[in-house]
Amino acid sequence: MIEGAETIHDYLPVSYDTAKERDYVRFLWEAFETNVEHDKYQFAFLAYHMLVMSFVYFNIWQIKLIRPVQFETAMVGFNKNMEKDLMAATSPFVFSVVNESTVLRFLKLIQCDNGKIGTYAKLVGERNNTAHANGNIFFNSESEFERKVRDVLRTVAEIQRHSEEIIKEGYRDFLIASQNGEEREYVDVGEQIAEVLVKQLYMSASDLAFCRDYDITELTEQPCFDQIEALHAALAEQYPPDEEDEAA
Repeated sequence: MIEGAETIHDYLPVSYDTAKERDYVRFLWEAFETNVEHDKYQFAFLAYHMLVMSFVYFNIWQIKLIRPVQFETAMVGFNKNMEKDLMAATSPFVFSVVNESTVLRFLKLIQCDNGKIGTYAKLVGERNNTAHANGNIFFNSESEFERKVRDVLRTVAEIQRHSEEIIKEGYRDFLIASQNGEEREYVDVGEQIAEVLVKQLYMSASDLAFCRDYDITELTEQPCFDQIEALHAALAEQYPPDEEDEAA
């Protein structure tokens, strides 16, 4: 196995809105593992790239839900039909209809500048090279492929760092909207967190770490602050940090 490759799971959702989405991501990971096992690193790279693009789509989905006005503004330049489809999207995977290099520009909404987005787009170019019948084998050894996976994961980690502000913003909005137990979607705090926060926003373990770190004292003036405290405590209990996070 490629050392560290499993880290991608820290950035992928802990639960999905549909079983089809969950099975798709699982299929990609299994395809990656199978090709690595048989030294087919070029095909393993394709599967891993698709996992990374799924991560990107989940990030853009969070932007769409948390900052809808900015998201709509960012679609200037898209044709009307595509704009309509993206605004009406019910799944993050709808973003796959957009050219991969183009869809990355949505990351500007989480303060990724043009230089960084250009660097991320190079990954798309590398994927295109490996996917075409051009007579080249791009990864001839496990160590070579392992270096590429480390490079990809550095990019993923960088994008995730840029997501911290918007994730905390979304969590703040969730806490405020969920503070009244009689008005929110689920009376049980655990169910409210799992179904409304985690599933609808496609929260990853890394996203949930941002939520655990959110300072709820900013919300002390809210009318049901005791319920906000209960929600925050329930989040930490349902989704605790793993041993490595605690050690860090």
